[in-house]
Amino acid sequence: PRPKLNALASETAHLGWIRLSHAPGHHLVMGRVGQPWVGDVEFKAMSPEEFITFADPGFVKIAWTLEAEALERRTTLFRTQTRVLATDPIARKRFLLYWAFAGRFVGLIRILGLRAIRREAERRLV
Repeated sequence: PRPKLNALASETAHLGWIRLSHAPGHHLVMGRVGQPWVGDVEFKAMSPEEFITFADPGFVKIAWTLEAEALERRTTLFRTQTRVLATDPIARKRFLLYWAFAGRFVGLIRILGLRAIRREAERRLV
């Protein structure tokens, strides 16, 4: 499981995501700053510390998590969350308009990804 998680972290880092926190076997937190509502999205490269304090107007800060919690033998609770913080009211309005359209597609991608994670986890139990 860990090599795939490391591969995911590396792959998303190539797409502009920053590893904000990682506790192997427990959680991974990735984030990025950008303007997803523009056609050719460019994300700002920065350190985790810069991400935390970033406040330039006109952007959103996005963070997502993958979390695993062992409940009992052969049972794990898996969670994922995504949070968005706009740096100003205009960026918030732009993001909400973007999300009204793109949110459905992102939701579909998430559902497909979670199904794949579940299939892989169940395959490993056999």
